[in-house]
Amino acid sequence: MSQTDALFQLGIDLNHGSRQTQAEVIEFPVIAGAEMSPRTSSDERKDFFIERDGERFAGTHLIIDLIGASRLDDLDHIERALKRCVEVSGATLLHIHLHHFTPNGGVSGVAVLSESHISIHTWPEADYAALDVFMCGEAQPLNSIEVLREAFNPSEIRVDEIRRGSGMV
Repeated sequence: MSQTDALFQLGIDLNHGSRQTQAEVIEFPVIAGAEMSPRTSSDERKDFFIERDGERFAGTHLIIDLIGASRLDDLDHIERALKRCVEVSGATLLHIHLHHFTPNGGVSGVAVLSESHISIHTWPEADYAALDVFMCGEAQPLNSIEVLREAFNPSEIRVDEIRRGSGMV
């Protein structure tokens, strides 16, 4: 693989005409004791493992389908909706990147969170959007469902919930 192709895969589009070329380095402070064990938690950390209903797991992953949805080609509206999902879930936004496709106007992108991510891919010509919302720690990803309902007015929302890392952590 050439260096240019490797950089393209990392989101640094040197030869492919992207106007949204970005590179970002984020440093996180090491919290005393956090490196000792995955079972160690701290009040300062927001990305620790979850214990619910007697089960310990890494995080809640929602697979969300919006059917009969609107405004799926509106890049600014989608960005505001994703930021609102982060806010109501009590998560921490690190970075958001959205790409607008032509000619159908679909949008694909991700909001990178301290607690994991929210991704979206839209098909406006089919009034359909696929999202996944994965969060760990104290974040409440289920809160994002109502935001999506209000933002895109779908006729139907399908949600599958997966407890990631269940039985392994």
